[in-house]
Amino acid sequence: MNTVVQVKDKKFALYIPEETILTKVKEVAAKMDEDLRRKNPLFVVILNGSFVFAADLLRNIHFPCEITFVRVSSYEGDHSTGEVKQLIGLKENIEGRTVVIIEDIIESGITMKEVLHILGEKKPKEIFITSLFVKPGCLKVDLKIDYRCFDIEDDFIVGYGLDYNHEGRNLPHIYQVIE
Repeated sequence: MNTVVQVKDKKFALYIPEETILTKVKEVAAKMDEDLRRKNPLFVVILNGSFVFAADLLRNIHFPCEITFVRVSSYEGDHSTGEVKQLIGLKENIEGRTVVIIEDIIESGITMKEVLHILGEKKPKEIFITSLFVKPGCLKVDLKIDYRCFDIEDDFIVGYGLDYNHEGRNLPHIYQVIE
């Protein structure tokens, strides 16, 4: 296991090993199994960063469900632009359905608020939010995050699906930028 990696022009140090991530993901999946098993939810995976988390999470869900993917973005490089763009839309009819959003990281919450607005217009029965990482100190909007794996500080991280300028998603561990 590399304790320091280079991604483009930045160095990153090991922050959370894969084994720790997978343990937390299994814990969250077990809680979702308990809470959602009779709801036949539609899991809405936010691309690109959530694909690894979603794959591991959903392999540990043991009830019937559906999965779809949407893409929204508010990032350029290593910072949020604060501007939400819907790049790929939702095709499924979610009216009256239980929807579970799967996100990789929630920082300001602005992107998630926009996703909730977009989905809310389609009249689902209920919406749950699941995130691998939450940065509580960065939240600028009030959000009810139903399922989360880790609360972290405001550090820039890569790996396990998260990137720096489109690279680093394939790293199995989470690495934190070294200033």
